[in-house]
Amino acid sequence: MAKNKVQYLGTGRRKSSVARVILSNGKGEFVINGRTFEDYIPSAATRLDVLQPLAITENEGKYDISVNVYGGGLTGQAGAIRLGITRALLEVNPELRATLKPAGLITRDSRSKERKKYGLKKARRAGQFSKR
Repeated sequence: MAKNKVQYLGTGRRKSSVARVILSNGKGEFVINGRTFEDYIPSAATRLDVLQPLAITENEGKYDISVNVYGGGLTGQAGAIRLGITRALLEVNPELRATLKPAGLITRDSRSKERKKYGLKKARRAGQFSKR
């Protein structure tokens, strides 16, 4: 009944977000946490950012993408999805590394929120100075 579908997995992380991406041969359907891509990510600029690995490797519309993402905010989740798609594409064809590496898509963005320090209001923000 069910055909053996080839699936390529990729895990992406950004800030406190984690995305599990499943690429399978198809017509280009994109589902994130059970919702459509456009519905989940309303910002057009963020959508372009997420689709960047597919655009650079000219794989738009060739794969169905299913994503399970949690943690963080929308921008962090978008970055995690982008890295997950990149890693799944590398699993499909390792030769794509030559095109993805110069674009900086393979490297995980390690920037995250700096911890709050005692005696300060935020990580670096001190209380307002009062002369008297």
